[in-house]
Amino acid sequence: MATETPCPYPVDELVPHSGDMSLLDEVVSFSEETLTARVVIGPQSTFFRDGGVPAWVGIEYMAQAVAAWAGCGEKRTGGDPKVGFLLGSRKFSSSCAVFPQGAELIIHIERELQDDSGLGSFQCSLTFDDQQQQARLNVFQPPDAAAFMETAKG
Repeated sequence: MATETPCPYPVDELVPHSGDMSLLDEVVSFSEETLTARVVIGPQSTFFRDGGVPAWVGIEYMAQAVAAWAGCGEKRTGGDPKVGFLLGSRKFSSSCAVFPQGAELIIHIERELQDDSGLGSFQCSLTFDDQQQQARLNVFQPPDAAAFMETAKG
């Protein structure tokens, strides 16, 4: 595994989400193949209800970490983050049902494969205290998202 370096970019420059749907608090570090992000659960967290955030939101935390990884690659070459799509997840497991208030979630993603068409697969984990989630996310980032969406309408 490549050594990660600290991330100099704020999340809003890496992930093409805005407002309440930008869920990551910080991108801690990244490499050519990996990224580590952080989320602290509190009343300000999107989806916070009854003292916590449902654990199924972990898939979106992982997906946004993948988007941040792609955004880091774009920023290094002078580009802007691009729209991507979560196609699905495989082998999702979770040791908890809720992320409680005060939990500091550490999300780690690692690229397993990616082809020239924009299809990719990432092994992802989310941990806090002694709890853990894991999933393999399949994603798609078309070279031209606007043209792809027009074709998809078709």
